[in-house]
Amino acid sequence: MPLDQIHAGAFAEFRVDSPREVASMLRQLADGNVTLNLNASDGHVVCATLWTSDAERGSIGLAVDATDPALAPLLESEEAVAVAYLDSVKLQFDVLDPVLVHGTNASVLNCRYPREMYRFQRRNAFRVRPLLRHAPVARVRHTQIAEIQLELRVLDLSIGGCALFLPDDLPPLQPGVMLNQVQIELDADTQFRVDLRLQHVTSLGADAKGVRLGCEFVRAEAAALRALQRYIDQTQKRGKLLSLS
Repeated sequence: MPLDQIHAGAFAEFRVDSPREVASMLRQLADGNVTLNLNASDGHVVCATLWTSDAERGSIGLAVDATDPALAPLLESEEAVAVAYLDSVKLQFDVLDPVLVHGTNASVLNCRYPREMYRFQRRNAFRVRPLLRHAPVARVRHTQIAEIQLELRVLDLSIGGCALFLPDDLPPLQPGVMLNQVQIELDADTQFRVDLRLQHVTSLGADAKGVRLGCEFVRAEAAALRALQRYIDQTQKRGKLLSLS
């Protein structure tokens, strides 16, 4: 939904229109080389990074892959929204009047400077980080190379999804893809299969040597959800006990 349609709604309290705050968040996106997901109204998603930001000229530049097949539909879309994640904060703003410019070393979407954003604090109440000694993993077939089976570390999870760590030396995955029949192995008693939809790819910094894949569970079976809820409850209890010791 375009942001101008929800100003007066329940999300109005999350609106940020202070020029200083908007500029600060744009600077954080650029400095951290944070991945932005550009979501077209027809469902196409393009990954980008903030290349330039100029409030006086009223423009921003988003570096994109000119060969991305989702780019043309995005340019033709009537509406597009950028979504990015800074730690526990989700940022969202409209992508207005995008124009693709081809440069010598990169292709850039020139867009209107956002005069407002929405900032959402991501819910952590029911999201847990598995204890390191259990080393939970997700086993998944690569979407483009079927012969490659990835074993990805689970960074955190909730009843609705999970975050996986994808090392830099593995083929990248694009937001929007479906990962079918992923084997989730949290511990000896908590293992199940579920389809995942990749919602976003987030940079963890140069030292991390990998990216964070934010995934949503799709059509998870009741038995899997019960086992997952039990695992989350137990992990929260263990975490509280460790903090007291």
